[in-house]
Amino acid sequence: MTVMLERPKTIDVSHGSAAFQELCRTVLSMDVPDGYRAEIIGGKIVMSPWSKPYCTPIMLSIEAQLRPHAPEGHLIASAPNLVAFPGQERCYGPDLYVAAASAFDTDASFLDGEVLSLVGELTSTSTRGADWEDKLPVYGRAGVPVYLLLDMQEQHAIVFWEPSEDGYTKRRTAPFGDKLRIPKPFDCVLDTTDFIRP
Repeated sequence: MTVMLERPKTIDVSHGSAAFQELCRTVLSMDVPDGYRAEIIGGKIVMSPWSKPYCTPIMLSIEAQLRPHAPEGHLIASAPNLVAFPGQERCYGPDLYVAAASAFDTDASFLDGEVLSLVGELTSTSTRGADWEDKLPVYGRAGVPVYLLLDMQEQHAIVFWEPSEDGYTKRRTAPFGDKLRIPKPFDCVLDTTDFIRP
């Protein structure tokens, strides 16, 4: 049984085209089945499953490793929040993200993509294309300092940094089991030993 919680009558994404605002209204009014999320990707509403249970220990490990290195005043979350990028007409529900604590002090239905200092996505067979092809350039163009992509199918961790109008200018890859250097503003090493799946 799906229970609908309070939904606002108007959206709180104040910019973006009328078409994007209509998509946002639709996402907020949808009765999304339990275990799924609705995102706006490439001008369409896309429903995909939240991460599989085996991803939970991996996300908890990332949180624990990044927490001591997060920028001051930033929180690490994996709560199912929608993050809006109105200038690019996208709205994502990242698997993991780090954002200014002040961004959570709101009744808004969307977090602003500009408050992110890191976003992490764990690919699945259904989301891998969007994580690589749509989200990668959008996060970069939006100025998110670090994008951590865990390619669960290839068992690699990839970090992107130095955002630009073309996406990101730098990247580093490590197979699961190795250590991956996460650049500033975190400037730490991520141990991926426990990410390996048999």
